Amino acid sequence: MTPLIVRGQRVITPEGVRAASVHLENGRIVRVGGVDDVATGAEVVEAGDLLVMPGVIDTHVHMNEPGRTDWEGFETATRAAAAGGVTTILDMPLNSIPATTNVSALDAKRSAARGKCHVNVEYIGGVVPGNASDLKPLREAGVRAFKCFLAPSGVDEFGAVAERDLRSAFPELAGLDAPLMVHAEDPAELLEPKAPSRKYADYLATRPIASERSAIALMIGLVEWCEVPVHIVHLSSASSLDLIRVARAKKLPITVETCPHYLTFAADEIPDGATEYKCAPPIRSGAEREALWDALISGDIDLVASDHSPCPPDMKQTGGDFFSAWGGIASLQISMPAVWTGARQRGAKPERIAQWMCAGPAKLARLSDRKGKIAAGYDGDIVIWDPEASFVVDAAKLEHRNKVTPYAGRTLFGLVEKTLVGGRVVFSRG
Repeated sequence: MTPLIVRGQRVITPEGVRAASVHLENGRIVRVGGVDDVATGAEVVEAGDLLVMPGVIDTHVHMNEPGRTDWEGFETATRAAAAGGVTTILDMPLNSIPATTNVSALDAKRSAARGKCHVNVEYIGGVVPGNASDLKPLREAGVRAFKCFLAPSGVDEFGAVAERDLRSAFPELAGLDAPLMVHAEDPAELLEPKAPSRKYADYLATRPIASERSAIALMIGLVEWCEVPVHIVHLSSASSLDLIRVARAKKLPITVETCPHYLTFAADEIPDGATEYKCAPPIRSGAEREALWDALISGDIDLVASDHSPCPPDMKQTGGDFFSAWGGIASLQISMPAVWTGARQRGAKPERIAQWMCAGPAKLARLSDRKGKIAAGYDGDIVIWDPEASFVVDAAKLEHRNKVTPYAGRTLFGLVEKTLVGGRVVFSRG
């Protein structure tokens, strides 16, 4: 295989942003040299003044195949990922049928994915009532993490767990060196809708911040009882971070993510009937959005992941009724630009994206020995993008299987020009 060199004036390395040449052989980075260090006979990708960054690692993606491929599938999701600079995906154990709660279901996932993936795909195992004995075999079979819901998941085949279920699962998870990702909403704090409604405020009122806080407190107590690394997914409110700071001060293994939609949108900006904005936990106030940004920039939040969860249009556009619409946002292809757009508005430098969406997720997924950095010995997963270029989101041109997204028509910064996976170009603009 001909050696490949990616070189440019703005390469994000562990030592900082600098002019450099990245030398790849057999899918891996063999060294990072000076910008003029170009071997005779090598194929050269010229990045110029574009930013050269490790490929994005998205640790929270619902690909839904097998069983609900009409919602999303490996072919369309991974093609969208490549177009968005995402080079590794962690596939959630739902909403596929069967759910990935045992090794047989994991095998079905891998079989369904074979020959369809444009980027790297890793898998997450499910923790549901009664499957504690399946957890160690799932980890031995290669899952990178586990996932549970404290509130109803929205699909019958992936049941929510109560504290008694977690007390059965935690001793099985201890020592597996894999995080338990937790959908942290306490069902006791959720309210039943009184009637269908087109008003976003009515939906928001049924999923209060208190539910998230109560669930996080429960998980911290369980980690104190039995030390299992716990990762709080899709944090919607910064008001629970005081609990997490106290837990970390006790050296408890607690990490937390937020998502592009919580960093981009605000409840008071959501029009009546705009069910494309529905997710759980819900998008909250503008003040909460700013508090999440402050926490991300300060380091209280470890990473950003998309929680890409699309569905067929008729499930999302239910005549504008927020209570009957599916609760998920399609954002995989545009997650990195969405985060960068908000970050640049707040004075952050583009290399922070590499921290939040590359190195942080690699550490969570136990991949940081080979992914998430541009350095010798790491996989040749690279994205070349223009942080100064803007574009308007045209939903019809997204690679996701289903195109309904709240980002439609929005101007974002951060145009992906080229994506490499294992040293192979999987996306090139134009």
